[in-house]
Amino acid sequence: MHNFRDLGGYPTGDGHAVRWGRLFRSDSLSKARGQDWERFLALGISTVIDLRYPWEIEAKGRVPEDPSFAYHNLSIEHRPYDQARLGPEAETGAFLAERYMEVAHDGVEELRQALRVIAATEDGGVVFHCASGKDRTGLLAALVLSLLGVSETDIVEDFALTGLATERLLADWRADHAGQEPAWPGFGQAPPDVMRLFLSALTERHGSVRAYCADLLDVDDDLVAALRRNLLEPAPEAGATARG
Repeated sequence: MHNFRDLGGYPTGDGHAVRWGRLFRSDSLSKARGQDWERFLALGISTVIDLRYPWEIEAKGRVPEDPSFAYHNLSIEHRPYDQARLGPEAETGAFLAERYMEVAHDGVEELRQALRVIAATEDGGVVFHCASGKDRTGLLAALVLSLLGVSETDIVEDFALTGLATERLLADWRADHAGQEPAWPGFGQAPPDVMRLFLSALTERHGSVRAYCADLLDVDDDLVAALRRNLLEPAPEAGATARG
């Protein structure tokens, strides 16, 4: 795996911080083998949410079965497209932000279920993933962190961390497509303006991310309270930094 990370440590606007070891995002867990698999099991994860299409799971496999966690397949994207075969005229930030908006409106039922599953997980950690852990995973991460009260700046910066894994994700693609190169220069990239443009568009259309979640995903105060209860801890004492 190349893009697995803990979402802990981000501060919220009201003086709390996301708990370490409770919320994770990842690229495809079907690749978990050997030492990666042992390290994964040691995290005490009790819930896995797979955001991929069923046909992706059939082609690439799913996370290995284990009694320590429950598995949910919630395919939030409804309009498949092949990023690798896009033309260079597709501007990365604007193009992906538009696709994220499609997912946010096409996948309301699956996104609603994903948030409910996360909120209901009281013991152990939750991990959600897609294929590369960038787009669908990044969208769900943005929604959860927003509901917890994490700043847009931190949400955008977390999204852009996938750039650290881009070369390894590209290497995986090349291994599956011998002798080929992606036609799209933006393939595997995670520039911050993608998430910034998406959050701006969602706010422009719905008033705020919270309003979108309330109006389309039926996220009420009880669900937000459950997310906060399970995923937040008190902010660090004065002089300390949450992710330090």
